[in-house]
Amino acid sequence: MSILSGKKVLVGISGGIAAYKTPNLVRCLVKSGAEVKVIMTDSAKDFVTPLSLSTVSKNPVSSSFKSDDEDGVWNNHVELGLWADFMLICPATANTLFKMANGNCDNLLLGVYLSCKSQVFFAPAMDLDMYKHQSTKESINKLISYGNILIPPAYGELASGLSGEGRLPEPIEIVDFIEKFYSKSLSLIGKKVLISAGPTIEELDPVRFISNHSSGKMGFALAETALSLGAEVKLISGPTDQLTSSNKINLIKIKTGAQMQKAIMDDYHESDIVIMAAAICDYKPTEFSKKKIKKDNKEINIKFEKTTDILMELGKNKKNQILVGFALENNDELSNAKNKLKKKNLDLIVLNSLNDDGAGFGYDTNKVTVICKSGIKTPYKLKEKTDVANDIFKHIIELI
Repeated sequence: MSILSGKKVLVGISGGIAAYKTPNLVRCLVKSGAEVKVIMTDSAKDFVTPLSLSTVSKNPVSSSFKSDDEDGVWNNHVELGLWADFMLICPATANTLFKMANGNCDNLLLGVYLSCKSQVFFAPAMDLDMYKHQSTKESINKLISYGNILIPPAYGELASGLSGEGRLPEPIEIVDFIEKFYSKSLSLIGKKVLISAGPTIEELDPVRFISNHSSGKMGFALAETALSLGAEVKLISGPTDQLTSSNKINLIKIKTGAQMQKAIMDDYHESDIVIMAAAICDYKPTEFSKKKIKKDNKEINIKFEKTTDILMELGKNKKNQILVGFALENNDELSNAKNKLKKKNLDLIVLNSLNDDGAGFGYDTNKVTVICKSGIKTPYKLKEKTDVANDIFKHIIELI
């Protein structure tokens, strides 16, 4: 079975002679098990018909922001961009490359590209001198710097009669390139990853509870990264307003520490990688008042008891799992993190500090130091939590 099986693929076709290859390209993608939708520029229709592409893709073809019908139905470029697991722009003409690189948005294909949050591949196709022109090189370099993946053009006979670089690779070669890309990047394929996120709450009475300021953003970012690396992901989350981008992430919602413990232990022994990013309450009331506690007294005394240290229990029961913990500290940070790493039998610990601006609870950014069991510590600058998640998984993958 192809690694592309089940993937949602958006193919964007711009107006070059190489567009004649795209029905066969779409057919190859469909044959690999992908679901394919096609977007065309108006000039692409001079080289290949929407009817051919809708027939092989088994989906309607879009080419403008509204349908051709008199009802004027809007083709939602944002929805199309969010739908795709990856986008392939093929052929990418010099004109389209320039517009992509500079944020121009004068057609549906470009609107979808600018809205697309998933991986984008682009396959330039044009004549030899056009491809070698400095402006084309600058467009390509810009697109690569944005994180887009270049599918290099082939050498061969071109439409002008010249021979050289600029020819669109054959459809099967393009599909093979993408399959190899995902085979290399899906380093966690076949692995089960269990992640905890967000806060827990411990109830005082039917109205009140104690908790913490955890937003769950770091845990959710880790889950998204694990999924992008090909893992089977289960995310156990306390109360948070965070959402997953894909129903492929198995999201289990809990409230209390006891519920978190049960959900984690249910899957712990079948998991390959376990990341405890949740901020679990360390204490809970010794008694729960079934009735709302009245504010009759000026003072109230509530007794607390320790909750189960879930990470400690996981460390004690660890077999072949890679176990990762977090340490949020504001004094003796490095020393406390190293002690936690050893005491709880972790493979990695991620240290972040309450003393760093932009790090910790509630922020979209984080500043961490990853400490390995070997004692090697790797500090990182302040980054978006999605980038921090990528850094953490690089260390995890080294342990596999």
